[in-house]
Amino acid sequence: MKTLVVALAASLVWTPLAQAAPVGQITHLSGTLSAKRADGSTKLLSVKSEVQEGDTLGTESETYARIKFVDDGEVVMRPGTQIKINNYSYTAGKPESDNMILSMFKGGLRAVTGLIGKRSREKVSFQTDTATIGIRGTHFGALLCQNDCGGVPTTGGTPPPNGLHVDVSNGAIVMSNGAGSVLINAGQFGFVVSSGALPVIVPPQQGIQVTVPNSISQGKGGTQGGIGKGGDSECKM
Repeated sequence: MKTLVVALAASLVWTPLAQAAPVGQITHLSGTLSAKRADGSTKLLSVKSEVQEGDTLGTESETYARIKFVDDGEVVMRPGTQIKINNYSYTAGKPESDNMILSMFKGGLRAVTGLIGKRSREKVSFQTDTATIGIRGTHFGALLCQNDCGGVPTTGGTPPPNGLHVDVSNGAIVMSNGAGSVLINAGQFGFVVSSGALPVIVPPQQGIQVTVPNSISQGKGGTQGGIGKGGDSECKM
């Protein structure tokens, strides 16, 4: 019995811990990007670093980070952004297992639909405390202002109001919260001030446009081709 206990203890010591499968990779980075893993550990990421389900990713000031997921979806994080990959599941031959849920706690991002969004769009969502964004085969941008958007230009010259701002370049999105939902199509802008307010479409002159540097949007130093797959010189959020 004693020998058996010793053998079991030894096997526990020497058995390697299972590694989480990567769900994406950093393809371009202009500064400091950190990742807090699901196990509580924290590390700094670089170009070609892998990201995992459960990661909370954060960009520092003046940092843009571009992530390419295994289904070919992409996300660009702007400076001062924090997101979490809550759930991510993709297997080429198993659409029934598709799942992609990201939370954005602050900052802004631009996202392009991958294969999950094309075949299982109802299983993709981007969540904030203000509203949830559902996709319809999409290239969209989102900016969450919480007294921290003073550097974002507007036509009026004043900082954007607090709340969630979105724009759609291709496809469509649905902004939803407890007060209701609104469909926003390509070329339109949306806004919602709080979780208790109804999301609305806003006129183009009131839409928030935040550009992504060409080196990020076109993938220089990382992947090739614009994030919108259309070769745009700028990506707007």
